[in-house]
Amino acid sequence: MTKNHVLVITSQLDPTADAVVTELARRGCQVFRFDTAQFPQELTITAELGTQWAGGLRTKHRSVQLSELTAAYYRRPTRFNFPPQLAGAELHWAGQQARLGLGGLLANTSGWFNHPHHMAYAEYKPTQLATAKRLGLTVPRTLITNDPASARAFSEEVGAMVYKPFASGGIGDAEQPRAVYTNVVDPNDLDDSVRLTAHLFQEHIAKAYEVRLTVVDQQFFAARISTHSKSANIDWRTDYDSLTYDVIEVPHHVKTQVSALMGELNLRYGALDFAVTPEGAWVFFEINPNGQWGWIAHHTKLPICEAIADALIGTR
Repeated sequence: MTKNHVLVITSQLDPTADAVVTELARRGCQVFRFDTAQFPQELTITAELGTQWAGGLRTKHRSVQLSELTAAYYRRPTRFNFPPQLAGAELHWAGQQARLGLGGLLANTSGWFNHPHHMAYAEYKPTQLATAKRLGLTVPRTLITNDPASARAFSEEVGAMVYKPFASGGIGDAEQPRAVYTNVVDPNDLDDSVRLTAHLFQEHIAKAYEVRLTVVDQQFFAARISTHSKSANIDWRTDYDSLTYDVIEVPHHVKTQVSALMGELNLRYGALDFAVTPEGAWVFFEINPNGQWGWIAHHTKLPICEAIADALIGTR
């Protein structure tokens, strides 16, 4: 029987990945962990094409053959770190070559959880919203525009309106990003600055509570998030200290629709956000194909880490 050998690609400081690596080691699984920041100065690749790519990855302390890898977990790697003599156009070119060379080589690895290509596609919010709606999930009325007049007209139609960024993260450099959260929009603020880029506006949904639903290979781990501050009621990420959590069940029809969504997006893992209205309707906000789960597992004791380890070693 082939011994499990899992590739974990993430930053050196990733407590969530640490938990998975610890669980895999407890089960006797070998792990080769690296960060893309180690390439090319601390990580060496060598592979030759025969009937398939043969070769491996090597650091100062560890090595693995591509043929030994049975699964791969792409978490939160950081940027390639090139020698200081590379700058400008040469630095850009080297980064492109690293992405296509190292990334392309690893893309052939089997057992991805999730495959980076599928993650990149699923992160397009217009795609995931349209797919979710087509599959029967309830989705807020949504407008994408850089036209202030269209944004004002949409606000008049839907009433209370929020702005949401297309992706998580923030503005600024990696060391000190400035977070951008969901905000209620005053129509009087919709001036010509809207023209500067694409914006996503949605009708504001009245919430009884919110739900973080983590899906791992069709296992559903749902936590009710109750907010206890004004800012958290708009976007719970603004005030974690005001949140409380409870494990809840997912309605059967929502499970069916989410399973179909995961299949359409080719995802084995997803962190989905819902609002539940005072009437009990589940409203889909988004799916993050690489969303955080460590904090929700900590607060709820949901066995998400164990489920991910199961997925990586193929016990389900």
